[in-house]
Amino acid sequence: MKTAVLVIDVQRAFFEQEPPPYRAKATINNINAVTEWARAQRYPVVFIQHQRAGLEPGGDGWQLQLDLLVRHGDQFVQKSTPDSFQNTILKPLLDQHGINHLVICGFATEFCVDTTVRRAAALGYSVDLVADAHTTLDKAHADAACIRHHHNCTLPAITSFGVTIRAVPTAQLVLTEQHLATQAL
Repeated sequence: MKTAVLVIDVQRAFFEQEPPPYRAKATINNINAVTEWARAQRYPVVFIQHQRAGLEPGGDGWQLQLDLLVRHGDQFVQKSTPDSFQNTILKPLLDQHGINHLVICGFATEFCVDTTVRRAAALGYSVDLVADAHTTLDKAHADAACIRHHHNCTLPAITSFGVTIRAVPTAQLVLTEQHLATQAL
């Protein structure tokens, strides 16, 4: 399996607001653990940034959240819908690297993360949703913890795309993948 990590919409406008997203600091720490692990495995890391009126490329709010670890060689994709693939360079970028498996984390669980996971599966990518590295804000109908838990339970139940979708905590993902890499040697 050729893997890439997608970090969706972890931007200042979304993380430097009051109140911040659910478990924002822990989520960013987990994203950093995943991206550092991915780089050590030589997996591409792709930061996806949302743009819209009031959130224009280059503006302060559009910038990645300051605590994210970004390294030389990371890739960047701009999008304007919840679907990270729609009208973007993401699929050609993944194709260029021969990617068939995605590790997905970011913001917002019920919008851009959910839509991208579903679209990735529809395009034939197997997906690991990092269960503790995606987040959202509380909503009137459900708090953010419930929304995250709901998506961690329901997205892996989708089997109709013919690929596997898993919800895997950061520690389990890193340990499982390292174990598999060691066995392959």
